[in-house]
Amino acid sequence: MAEKILVVEDEPALQDTLAYNLARQGYQVSTAGDGKAALDTARKVNPDLVVLDVMLPVLDGFEVCRILRQESNSPILMLTARDEEIDRVIGLELGADDYLTKPFSMREFLARVKALLRRVRLDRSDTAEAEKVKEILRFTELEIDLARREVILRGQPLVLKPKEYELLLFLARHKGQVLSRDLILERVWGWDFTGGSRTVDVHVRWLREKIEDDSANPERIITVRGAGYRFEG
Repeated sequence: MAEKILVVEDEPALQDTLAYNLARQGYQVSTAGDGKAALDTARKVNPDLVVLDVMLPVLDGFEVCRILRQESNSPILMLTARDEEIDRVIGLELGADDYLTKPFSMREFLARVKALLRRVRLDRSDTAEAEKVKEILRFTELEIDLARREVILRGQPLVLKPKEYELLLFLARHKGQVLSRDLILERVWGWDFTGGSRTVDVHVRWLREKIEDDSANPERIITVRGAGYRFEG
């Protein structure tokens, strides 16, 4: 079955161009021209990937991203017309998986789409494998259930974003080892991810807020200055 992609872009010519090229690659494409229509369409078709412009009428892309991330784990590729770091940081903090600055080449756009969908397939494969293994990683007051993709702290399940879970699992599987930001980016986000190490720092901060008693003085995810991070459980 063809993978479903939702293209959210208010510029008709660009929307048509993106939709046409994605359809030529064999994807099932839906489109929306404003933030409200984007949410309505996403809830209806449950896309495998959302291509989301930042500058939208009714609801801007940041707000749409925030709402989508609460409702879905589908990867989000944000498009921005401004090459400003703050836009990229805001998008990533709201849960976007990647970003692309306009103008961009169609070859690069399609490569980003393929990379994100490949990660989705790998995630699903890992989940299926975990169901067979039924493995649970246990640390002091903290458990990671691979079969359920669930993290439990003091008997209570935590609500983690997909990349937060994957990051925690990668750190936990290498307990006691110092892991560089570049290594974490490669293993958790993929070698073709174009974001910088700021992405890792943001997700570590989110994780600490959820699994540490005092996120300002962490005891589980330790910063090793100049080197990276170490998980102590």
